[in-house]
Amino acid sequence: MTATVIDGKAFAEKVRAQVAQHVTALKEKHGITPGLAVVLVGEDPASQVYVRSKGKMTVEVGMNSYEHKLEADTSEADLLAVVDKLNRDPEVHGILVQLPLPKHLDSDLVINSIDPAKDVDGFHISNVGLLGTGQKSMVPCTPLGSLMMLRGHHGSLSGMNAVVLGRSNIVGKPMAQLLLNDSCTVTIAHSRTKDLPDVVRRADIVVAAVGRAQMVPGDWIKPGATVIDVGINRIDAPEKGTNEDGSVKTRLVGDVDYESCAQVAGAITPVPGGVGPMTIACLLANTVTACCRAKGLPEPEGLTA
Repeated sequence: MTATVIDGKAFAEKVRAQVAQHVTALKEKHGITPGLAVVLVGEDPASQVYVRSKGKMTVEVGMNSYEHKLEADTSEADLLAVVDKLNRDPEVHGILVQLPLPKHLDSDLVINSIDPAKDVDGFHISNVGLLGTGQKSMVPCTPLGSLMMLRGHHGSLSGMNAVVLGRSNIVGKPMAQLLLNDSCTVTIAHSRTKDLPDVVRRADIVVAAVGRAQMVPGDWIKPGATVIDVGINRIDAPEKGTNEDGSVKTRLVGDVDYESCAQVAGAITPVPGGVGPMTIACLLANTVTACCRAKGLPEPEGLTA
């Protein structure tokens, strides 16, 4: 048996198309253009690439994109002042402060200074609490994208056994809460879990978000299970040769060993091309949702948890 590949790139294209339709409707019916503001502190190369990509896709779906690039030595007070200004700007419906921040800045303090209604990353403590109690919240983008793909593949998730590998605040914990809200029986597993392979083998759904390259082999997977691989890890790829500086070329892999897991699973997300593209698509979806809530309009169907 070879698993069905859940194509995150294709799924993300559909989500972005839905977002674009909602944006067009908001403009034509209500004269409103959703706006997303991204704040980047410093010059981390990966963050710069990510912010450029977000800005490009924001404009492509018809939304307004606002970028605030601050020096790496920006003070906490100055950063908080930028966030406060965006909180009060009626043209901005979503605010994202790109992580990681330079070490002299308190990430929790900054994230919790964002208006929860504009917190399109879903990291504010208020949104965490609302999600945890099953109330309307802004939902973190990566777990939301994973949930959308699971719903797209299975339809109803009710009654399924799910194991979430990883207990981070950004992916593991909110992912478990979303699955619980969809009536799954959920286990959160981690590095201290006893008999981890046996725990994973009982799962109809495995969401791997531990940040360890190819940690999960195929013999941990229940035949026919659905595997959502959130991991993005770079490993040496000697088969690809060397770079100009003599260093070994690398490739991206997930937290599961794709080749062996794909022989057992019923469905699986690849890395790259799986969960990754859904993260930015869900950021755009969250911005439209935040805009609709701010204006007292019906939320976009199919784009929320």
